Amino acid sequence: MNNIEFDILLPAFVAGLLVLSTHIPLGMKVLTRGVIFADLAVAQIAGLGVVIAGLLDLTNQPLLVQLVAALSALCGAALLAWIENRLPEIKEACIGLTFVLAASGGILLMSRDVHAGEHLKDLLVGQILWVNTEQLIVTAILTATLLALWFWTKLKTSSIGFYALFALAVTASVQLVGIYLVFASLIVPALATYRLKQRRMVFAFTVGVLGYALGLLLSAWFDLPSGAVVVWAMALCGLAAGVLKRAD
Repeated sequence: MNNIEFDILLPAFVAGLLVLSTHIPLGMKVLTRGVIFADLAVAQIAGLGVVIAGLLDLTNQPLLVQLVAALSALCGAALLAWIENRLPEIKEACIGLTFVLAASGGILLMSRDVHAGEHLKDLLVGQILWVNTEQLIVTAILTATLLALWFWTKLKTSSIGFYALFALAVTASVQLVGIYLVFASLIVPALATYRLKQRRMVFAFTVGVLGYALGLLLSAWFDLPSGAVVVWAMALCGLAAGVLKRAD
């Protein structure tokens, strides 16, 4: 593997670490609250915001794109918080329906775009290999802010506070790694370690970091789509962690 490939893989790996730093604690909370579809729904709504920004010809103004996506995700977060509070017995069904409606809405909005297939692929599997320094710096600042709010305030204990933090974290990560990797980063490390009582966070980060590292390397070696390979690599790492834990 030559230096050019490492120059591309290193920023992608850093992007993965930034995503994991917020998504692992969020994913653990998602499992606890029993709202597994929430991550897909919010990610898809954030993606819908990106599509809307594109239709408004804001593509060359990344801050405005981020703002539109964040506002969309926050609206989605408010809806999910309302569903959880008012319809707890059928919340998963309602959240799943929200995801489907947001996904279908995005397809309808892109239906007259000749590049719709390419845009849809970017939303789903992301463009992690093409992240730039500016994106990483902005995401790092947002990540530090969200982690401070997560660990040092009581926002995560209320429905609206949790979903608001969730929405902002997902908005940034969708544009870095795509919807599929957002879901994998939230769920796989949390699911692989859900029975652990001690050092769960350490093991969860190990699963996530190994998944990104192995996936990016394999995608470079075999010239495969990076996002999809990382999803599979992380799932296999999570499965291996679960098997090893049972063998103890």
